[in-house]
Amino acid sequence: MLLSIRSLTKRFPGTLALDDVRFDLKAGEVHALLGENGAGKSTLIKCLTGAYRPDGGDITLDGEKISPRSTSEAQELGIGTVYQEVNLLPNLTVAQNLCFGREPRRMGMIQTRAMTRQADAMLEAYGLDIDVTRDLGLYSVAIQQIVAIARAVALSGKVLILDEPTASLDAREVEMLFEVVRGLREKGLGIVFVSHFLDQVFELSDRVTVLRNGRHVVTEDIAELDRVKLIEHMLGHALETEVDDHATPHDDSAPKRPEMLKFRQMGRAGVVHPFDLDVRQGEVVGLAGLLGSGRTESAEFLFGLRSGGTATDTDGDVPLDTPRKAIAAGFGFAPEDRKTDGIVADLSVRENIALALQAARGWARPIPRAEQARLADMYIERLDIRTSDAEKRVGELSGGNQQKVVLARWLAMNPRFLILDEPTRGIDVGAHAEILRLIHELTAEGMALLVISSELDELIAVSDRVIVVRDRRHVAELTGSDIRTDTIVHAIAHRDDIGEVA
Repeated sequence: MLLSIRSLTKRFPGTLALDDVRFDLKAGEVHALLGENGAGKSTLIKCLTGAYRPDGGDITLDGEKISPRSTSEAQELGIGTVYQEVNLLPNLTVAQNLCFGREPRRMGMIQTRAMTRQADAMLEAYGLDIDVTRDLGLYSVAIQQIVAIARAVALSGKVLILDEPTASLDAREVEMLFEVVRGLREKGLGIVFVSHFLDQVFELSDRVTVLRNGRHVVTEDIAELDRVKLIEHMLGHALETEVDDHATPHDDSAPKRPEMLKFRQMGRAGVVHPFDLDVRQGEVVGLAGLLGSGRTESAEFLFGLRSGGTATDTDGDVPLDTPRKAIAAGFGFAPEDRKTDGIVADLSVRENIALALQAARGWARPIPRAEQARLADMYIERLDIRTSDAEKRVGELSGGNQQKVVLARWLAMNPRFLILDEPTRGIDVGAHAEILRLIHELTAEGMALLVISSELDELIAVSDRVIVVRDRRHVAELTGSDIRTDTIVHAIAHRDDIGEVA
């Protein structure tokens, strides 16, 4: 075995990121490492590459225990990494990037011609014939990825970790990259392939390991694993029991609610394949799919964070070219990453709750302090936000209470259409139940919601319709009695399924 990991553990304050994880990599294989957000993939890679020091367990390379204390030490041991965002220097030439730190020198001076010949020879092994004296940034992302691979292999040469290398590539560029990876496999390198694109995983990989919630779930030969089973391993079936309290049978004959919004050709090539979506008053549209499938990107188009497509309501066109215009049109968006994109940690609960309403009014019409306090007190009580008072810094609250503050911010402006991206991720059971109850209350009041969630049972409990997204394309729409775990998983795994959409 080229690389072996046993009982690997990594803790952060309040979080067990890796729990007794095991992983094996053979020489001359491509081993896919899969899992949803928070599964532990990135933490495992950082432990392998010396960015993190594990708290327990063993890493063995070529039969010897290793404990890299830095990324450079990991490279010296033979472990190299290429990330989705190429970590080279675009303002330097290809040759300078390939030879950076080990340039051929004479009398202390860099020998440019020798460096050019060395770079040409390195890329020839990858079937790449380009002008290495041009700046790296002038070439496509695919070329940059291959240059990054060539440098990583030259520096390490035993284990190559590819972390989402195809996320920004088109089909032709993906195949070009795969040819390079296959060539490295034939030369005996062990390759760890991290990707959210299952078609690519099945095309390229020899084996697959799935992590979930920081634990090892399964390792299988790819030839013995079907897509549905793989997705079940990734998503799991455990969900807090309070979901069942809200679940109601989906009625195929239920009358349709009044139309509210029509979205047409939302999306853009290379991000999400353009899609149409009709939203009705008081309904919940669920968005299901694996992480990286295009769920969040779809929501960003609907909220004006990305440009592409048109929207109309019963009064005519709805401008969505900026989030400010989306807010003015009565849209709200509670993002997945509440710490980065949601809360303003150094502001108070009161100030955070007032943000969206203030943006909708415009900064020339400041909300009086007394009105801000009234809104804050009302939503602290309605959502049971656990805080000593409205002036406490949001950054000092628990994750669940921070999520409630983000929700309160949008509810304060009384939106007609609210997008919730992973509204219950990383919160405790009590807050989870309260947010699900809130969704039902909001729809009863006539608000329409788009809910994105990796928890299928959660989507089934709250959704009137479920749109399935796979490989950046909306592939199915499920309604009525078709809204079930098995139909959702099957639609994620297969293109030709019930309810397929164009």
